[in-house]
Amino acid sequence: MPRKSRTTTIIVNAAIFILLEVAALVMLSNRGPLQSIWIARAGHSFMAKVWGGSDKVRYYFSLKDANEAIADENLKLRTELEGYKALGREQAAAGRVVDNLPGSDFTFSPASIVKISRNKAHNYFILDKGTDDGIRPQSGVITANGVVGLIDAVDKHYSFGLLMLNSDISVSSRIGHEGATGRLSWDGRSQRRAILSDIPLQFKFNPGDTVWTSGFSAIFPPDIPLGIIRDSRIVGGAVNEIGVELLQDFSSLRYVTVVENLGREEITYLENLDTAPQQ
Repeated sequence: MPRKSRTTTIIVNAAIFILLEVAALVMLSNRGPLQSIWIARAGHSFMAKVWGGSDKVRYYFSLKDANEAIADENLKLRTELEGYKALGREQAAAGRVVDNLPGSDFTFSPASIVKISRNKAHNYFILDKGTDDGIRPQSGVITANGVVGLIDAVDKHYSFGLLMLNSDISVSSRIGHEGATGRLSWDGRSQRRAILSDIPLQFKFNPGDTVWTSGFSAIFPPDIPLGIIRDSRIVGGAVNEIGVELLQDFSSLRYVTVVENLGREEITYLENLDTAPQQ
């Protein structure tokens, strides 16, 4: 039998089957109220599943817009927060109250990760923002849960960065808001564990203490939460090496904030002067 004829036969048979099923349901529903109730319940259940499924589909496709809106709102809140932090530092330094809110030394730009590497020794990420969006090399990348990494190279529409899970990255960090400072770097094994090194023995700390960015950096602002102290050991009889559980979950990372220190070039220039050979 030709293929076209077989297809036509299948369609006709299916149509006949559907018509017979509908006729059977109609006849069953006319036999009595109990059968009508059963059929009505089955129909309602089917429609509920269809409507519920369509609502889930609409909700899924609306998540992108919702997440982008949340990222924009987080950006606004972080910018305001940095302004208030700057206000507090100025008040503390001058011993007076400032009526107007000073601008922050940092700018913030929302971005999305379009590609990320997490299973190598030198992991990286690529953002959907570049020079046309005001992104520059040596800018930091953060979220509300910690440091993501550092912008290393920038094109017109994309940026390449080194992930915090990279042996070439370390972040100046502080235990608590007034504790000892050291360098926080990935331990090279777990995506959620880092090592805070060079902490002198005279400084006290406890498991459960929070580790923050210190602010002693030309890249990252102070007081970004990084992780929780879990354990420690003495190295060389002189310093503590502290195990830190990172707050940032890199496995579900997508929306980030690019942060740039407006005074970075001046700070770097002064640092180079300090290390320049004397004439």
